[in-house]
Amino acid sequence: MDGCPPTPLFTFGVIADIQYADLEDGFNYSRTRKRFYRSSLQLLKNAQRSWAESAVRPEFILQLGDIIDGFNKGPGASERALDTVLREFSGPAEVHHVWGNHEFYNFSRSALLRSRLNSSALHRDRDLSGDVYAYSFSPAPGFTFVVLDAYDVSLLGREPSSEQYGQAMDLIKLYNNNDDLNCPPVLEGLQRRFTMFNGGFGQEQLDWLHALLTASDDKRDRVTIVSHVPVHPGSTDPVCLAWNYEELLAVIRAHSSVVCYMAGHSHDGGYCQDKDTGVHHVTIDGVIETPPDSDAFSTVSVYADRMVLKGEGRVEDRVFLFPS
Repeated sequence: MDGCPPTPLFTFGVIADIQYADLEDGFNYSRTRKRFYRSSLQLLKNAQRSWAESAVRPEFILQLGDIIDGFNKGPGASERALDTVLREFSGPAEVHHVWGNHEFYNFSRSALLRSRLNSSALHRDRDLSGDVYAYSFSPAPGFTFVVLDAYDVSLLGREPSSEQYGQAMDLIKLYNNNDDLNCPPVLEGLQRRFTMFNGGFGQEQLDWLHALLTASDDKRDRVTIVSHVPVHPGSTDPVCLAWNYEELLAVIRAHSSVVCYMAGHSHDGGYCQDKDTGVHHVTIDGVIETPPDSDAFSTVSVYADRMVLKGEGRVEDRVFLFPS
């Protein structure tokens, strides 16, 4: 019928930085923003109810990391908090879990690989080392989604004796001489990213992504990359940027198949379109700093030439036209 909107090829849901804890409201690290630890669970329920009642239900959900807050670790509540949140993700849609800094505040990397937050089991790429949490999946012909591990090189979740921990310490100490490495080394500029709550992408993971995107270029696939930490300075506050964002951007810019990069971590969200490639970089607003009377989630409808993001509450509506 003329005038009816086209039917999407598929849809998916997106939510970021739930950071649930059974605690009274508190504040962020710098005590400048209020955090709604307990009511974040209700906002997740709102999202799940909306997705369940949609005329076109999402094929899958992207949970962009920081599913529970680090405050759960102290009282030994990590498993209980995780169980509480994962019960709300028990619907029919497959959930792809991204790992953020708060996952590593609560659990070791080895524990996460054994946990229900490891959603790579059916999609594992055997070309990667066993503890790098990166994989790809295809929800429809011509479309590929890639989940990346932004804490591959990190002080979080790595044993102090590991090569990755040593690389991370050497790197962060080049820029950050503070006793507290969660404190940014400067007040302004891109160097603010060198904090302990950020991380980076190891060379093996970058090589793996390059090979995957080369194959996607040949197939003319549309690729969306997903990770916890943003990689474009125009899409986030610098304090939330990946350590080696330039290297990841260089890989993306070397390929024609990438259409979008989605992240969380920066709770105010953000967006920019890369002027060289046309790739859309979107950072989804965090649930944890969303008041109980609002929302923070989105539903994305995918078409042959674009993705349409319908935001709820703090999340803005956006249209991502695919680069030609």
